[in-house]
Amino acid sequence: MPSPKASLRALFAALLASCTLAATGADYPDRPITIVVPQPPGGAADAVARPFGQLLSQRLGQAVVIDNRPGANGNIAAAYVARSQPADGYTIFFGSVSTLAVNPHLYKSTGFDPLKDFQPLTLTNQTPNVLIVGAQTPYRSVAEVIAAARARPGELNFGSAGNGNTMHLTGVQFEARTGTRLTHVPYKGGPAALNDVIAGQIPMMFHNLSAVLAFQKAGKVRILAVADTKRSPLVPDVPTMAEAGAPGVVQIAWSGMLVRSGTPQPVVDRLVREMKAILQSPEFRKPQEEQGSEILVSTPAEFAARLKADYTTMGKVIEAGKVSID
Repeated sequence: MPSPKASLRALFAALLASCTLAATGADYPDRPITIVVPQPPGGAADAVARPFGQLLSQRLGQAVVIDNRPGANGNIAAAYVARSQPADGYTIFFGSVSTLAVNPHLYKSTGFDPLKDFQPLTLTNQTPNVLIVGAQTPYRSVAEVIAAARARPGELNFGSAGNGNTMHLTGVQFEARTGTRLTHVPYKGGPAALNDVIAGQIPMMFHNLSAVLAFQKAGKVRILAVADTKRSPLVPDVPTMAEAGAPGVVQIAWSGMLVRSGTPQPVVDRLVREMKAILQSPEFRKPQEEQGSEILVSTPAEFAARLKADYTTMGKVIEAGKVSID
């Protein structure tokens, strides 16, 4: 029988080997991975996360589970990943500009710090917000909307998915840049607001291009301008806000994959490498682009820089517009 000292040395060596293996990420992944999505199943985020997760599963050789955790504009899901899950790469957060760059300026406590608690991996997709009006409205240009808003200050309503989201903030920017005063009508989600635009209950809203493209093609809404610095190839005849008479109104809704800060670098490197391959593959890109998303591929540093820049910009927009959560 080995002596007690020999047994302890063997145990110590085994523990050391195990720690070294974990630190290098050599055995990653050896169990299922979870992608936490801060929206309910069936939404726009889900439409990206699920096919992405399927392809990531194929590349990593492990199951990838989608965990939908809606609530508090994404704060519940973000706090769950940032504070309740280990920094080991087995829990990935599908974050967005709303949750990471907007919410910290609206809530007294989100339960997480977007700049400290997360390690960005890569941006995945983006879509610009657009100004849409119902097909039954008389408005056929941004100039006509501005003229109507100036003629009747505060009487022209616009809908959004709720106070403080990027749809609402695009409206705030629009008011500031055009010298108009609109009335914001918050809904419990973008689909409900869009339905009322289509039904004629409200005349207009600012929404993601990917969410309204099919309705524009069906003649149910008109897209008057794109809140981007360039025109969208999906609607090349639609001007940018600047071209349409509202310079400075730029609001692009982006999403990306992140893990907890402190995740071992080899694990981060592996995830970035596999995710980059997915985002560059026609199998993933083509259906997403057909739905109105622009697919992005970035380095962790590029993602971190964009998050920090938008965090600062959104803070200024919210402060200037005196936006608050009910």
